[in-house]
Amino acid sequence: MRRFEDKVVIVTGGAQGIGKACAERFTDEGAKVAVLDIVEENAESVAEGLCGMGGFCDVSDHDCVHDSIQQVVDAWGRVDVLVANAGIYRAGPLHDDLLEDWQLVLDVNLTGTYLCCHAVAPFMMEQKGGSIVIMSSMAAKTSWPNSAAYSATKTGGIGLMRSVAMELGPYNINCNAVCLGHADTEMMREVDRKICEENNWAPGAYLKELAESNPMKRLGTAQETAALVAFLASEEARYINGQAIEIDGGRIMS
Repeated sequence: MRRFEDKVVIVTGGAQGIGKACAERFTDEGAKVAVLDIVEENAESVAEGLCGMGGFCDVSDHDCVHDSIQQVVDAWGRVDVLVANAGIYRAGPLHDDLLEDWQLVLDVNLTGTYLCCHAVAPFMMEQKGGSIVIMSSMAAKTSWPNSAAYSATKTGGIGLMRSVAMELGPYNINCNAVCLGHADTEMMREVDRKICEENNWAPGAYLKELAESNPMKRLGTAQETAALVAFLASEEARYINGQAIEIDGGRIMS
């Protein structure tokens, strides 16, 4: 399938994990892809492999976001899809949480997503068409200990998504959220490393426990999430708007 022939796609946090898989999927389907990431050399490396555009972007910085989006428009003339994927995870007991950690997660996960939507909206409105996919989490629909900031920002992202969907819908722009479960990514492997060290477990034990507790008895893959993102951004999903869609193997049920 080449559903995105000559379309322009921006992926934030696109240098690794889910973001990289999304960039690869859109490229395979014919899109021109801009890979934006806070690690500039990684973004440029991924983009070079995809014959796309790559560069530095701190999504928590208003001017940086708007300058990055403008550079894409200057180069390719339009923006058809935004995948607001950039995000971070910090964990710790509520009584030990540091305000600076809370603020950092808020700045990246929620304010960063807002700024990216804010930046692409005028271009999509002028085009009278586009698609925004916000990367959320099953932590937006449930919660667990030691993740107050992450759950709060991912829940807030769904509220933001619904507002964007309502406001931009009349311009033929749809906005949806993907609520990711446990997938085998760099971020999850880092979480596994920390938890296993803290509990004196063998490396990989936490990921194995997560897989066993899933109805499908495995973790998801970045490519499976990328397939859902591409569908939601395609013309086939044009009438899907304002939805927060789980991709978690049924984990939310259990």
